[in-house]
Amino acid sequence: MAARLIFLILGLLAIASHAHGTPFDPDAATRAYLDTIAGEARARSDAYFTGGYWLQLIDVLVAIIIAWVLLQSGFARKIRDRLNKTLRWRWAVVIGFFAIYTLVVFVLGFPLSFYENFLREHAYALSNQSFGAWFGESVKSLLIGVLFGAPFAALFYAILRRAPRTWWLWGTGLSVAFLALVFFVSPVFISPLFNDYTPMKDGPLKERILAMADANGVPADNIYVFDTSRQSGRITANVSGLFGTTRISLGDNLLNEATDKEVEAVLGHEMGHYVLGHSFSLMISFGLILMGGFAFVHFLYPVTVRTWGKSWGIDGIDDIGGLPLLMVLMSAYFLLATPLTNTMVRTNEAQADIFGLDAARAPDGFAAVAMKLASYRKLEPGKWEEIIFYDHPSGRARVAMAMRWKAAQLRMGAKDLNPAMAPLAMPITDK
Repeated sequence: MAARLIFLILGLLAIASHAHGTPFDPDAATRAYLDTIAGEARARSDAYFTGGYWLQLIDVLVAIIIAWVLLQSGFARKIRDRLNKTLRWRWAVVIGFFAIYTLVVFVLGFPLSFYENFLREHAYALSNQSFGAWFGESVKSLLIGVLFGAPFAALFYAILRRAPRTWWLWGTGLSVAFLALVFFVSPVFISPLFNDYTPMKDGPLKERILAMADANGVPADNIYVFDTSRQSGRITANVSGLFGTTRISLGDNLLNEATDKEVEAVLGHEMGHYVLGHSFSLMISFGLILMGGFAFVHFLYPVTVRTWGKSWGIDGIDDIGGLPLLMVLMSAYFLLATPLTNTMVRTNEAQADIFGLDAARAPDGFAAVAMKLASYRKLEPGKWEEIIFYDHPSGRARVAMAMRWKAAQLRMGAKDLNPAMAPLAMPITDK
């Protein structure tokens, strides 16, 4: 309570200083926001986020162990041979093997998944799900992965057979097309499988969001609220979809726990992704990175098979029995490419941040939301830590950007900004 009172006094002093013509200090404002997350709350947030660094490595190591077990035990070879005897068509063999492989990996990797996505999330008070609800969603994700992944695998292995030298080029094209399909169907067919979407109630906030969408060319005539509170306390929103399936959606946590200005700041950011064409640019960028991964596999797969392939009972890269090896090599590649992929996404997020500030004109709302995200994102990382591990700008970087934007607007005589941060961001500290 004392911390909240101090922060309120600081806010009132900020109002008074503006009234007397004292220049707005963006650095001091940034520091004031960052200091609202203190004590054990800051330590817990830092521990959660930095623990995720190790989990990235552990995930790949576990994937390697599972693949080694499936190959060394002869399980992959036996399943492939049995399917070859049972099914007439190669594509059917690929689909069958992919489905069985995915299920086996799910079962063998379940202990780590249970710890990482259930126990750990509850330990940090980030999950609202019972075990039954969490497990049900995990199985649902598994089935969706098989439904979409099996046809992709059949086409991918057809390319491997027909173009053994240039498959990594054709495979990239297929992957990008598949990604576009997922973006297209996800808002309408996949997301509603996990959450209930209902139209946002009419009111001034909805009108302002739709007006902001219209002003920025976002084709949406409605806003949907989904019950993200059934999974966690995280705040989220998105403008998703392609080719006519675009929709604006926000989680009920955001609507219930944020001020109107904070909601507008978040939606301005999400609209930025749409207007700036990030879905398309990310598909192209990811396609190029994926091409590098396929080239990586194209080089290392034959080397690995020459060493262990005979004992594993697998041959060329078009042998579906070698799928565990292919997946492990891709996992290792993406672990090595983490700084590149994170920088690519983080750059887009920063661009959307700037767009959102211009669209919503709510810098304090944006900074306050950054503090709400601090329950599971480390606020002040080191330089290289942010470059390597962050796929979004850090809380410090986001607040600093918002406060610099606010300072520039005030210098230009802007009158439509929030006069101070006090009403919009209250401290998050332990009692």
